[in-house]
Amino acid sequence: MSTISESVVTITGGTGSFGSTMAKHLLGLGASQVNILSRDEAKQDEMRRAFNDDRVRFFIGDVRDKGSVLPAMQGVDYVFHAAALKQVPSCEFFPGQAVLTNIQGSDNVIQAASESGVRSLVCLSTDKAVYPVNAMGMSKALMEKTAQAYARNYADSRMTVSVTRYGNVMYSRGSVIPVFVKQIQDKKPLTLTEPQMTRFLMSLADSVDLVEHAFSNAKAGDLFVKKAPAATVEVLARAVASLLGVDDPEIRVIGSRHGEKMHETLLSREEIAKASDEGDYFRVPLDARSLQYELYFDEGRTEIGRNEDYTSENTLRLTVEDTKTLLLELPEVRSLLERTV
Repeated sequence: MSTISESVVTITGGTGSFGSTMAKHLLGLGASQVNILSRDEAKQDEMRRAFNDDRVRFFIGDVRDKGSVLPAMQGVDYVFHAAALKQVPSCEFFPGQAVLTNIQGSDNVIQAASESGVRSLVCLSTDKAVYPVNAMGMSKALMEKTAQAYARNYADSRMTVSVTRYGNVMYSRGSVIPVFVKQIQDKKPLTLTEPQMTRFLMSLADSVDLVEHAFSNAKAGDLFVKKAPAATVEVLARAVASLLGVDDPEIRVIGSRHGEKMHETLLSREEIAKASDEGDYFRVPLDARSLQYELYFDEGRTEIGRNEDYTSENTLRLTVEDTKTLLLELPEVRSLLERTV
């Protein structure tokens, strides 16, 4: 990501867990300016004080309002679009809000970036966009389609639009890990939705690596996935408890929440069929055909998927000890353990 040096970068939703981690990473790479676009002035003030760096500029705005997005795009080289409604239950109860932010808001960001001469835009998506069963996943799936439609319809654009898709980010805002930590500290039972539910596990550093890979390697419309291990919710809960000195925690099963899946999928079998394996990553290229399908009739399509989906059930599954090792890679966990010693 050496081209970031001396460049100007905008992060939408920049006060979130991903945004602040990415901003720190970009500054370390020598970015001349990092623009943070978000609608929460309290979080911006907190981030301003924490960073205390003149290279970070803050823009109050909402991706739903294209006019408020444009000022944060002026003179910008690269954009990381992280702004979204991400909580499954809230999107289930207010699906119209998910549409306005995740779909229309993403289109506003793409159009504003294009009009401003941005060179590359990476959109952040989620495993819930594959075979979506909830409003959040459906809206993020359409966000992906919006990004890919731009790449298909504006093939001559100077701006490269790509998508990254990843699973649950450990210790990010809304993660279940801090909930488990608080319950253990308060000597309360660990509440699990469904013990055998599996989830991909990624660190914030992994999510930054994925975006960095997309930024460095993307062609218009590419979709990137970082390979990741998974664990059951029960294994994750027991691993967190064990690290905090509780080897046999009391567990209370409360049942799944609105719109939850038993297992998550990062790539469908149709996507796997045309994906290229890039070591730690999968790349799925854009289907750049036009609406004139008859032009492709003779050559046909031979890549209909016959493989398995890439899911949290069939990826590398972690034991409690494996999960503890992974958790210890997180700065937040190490800091927590240092404070509790």
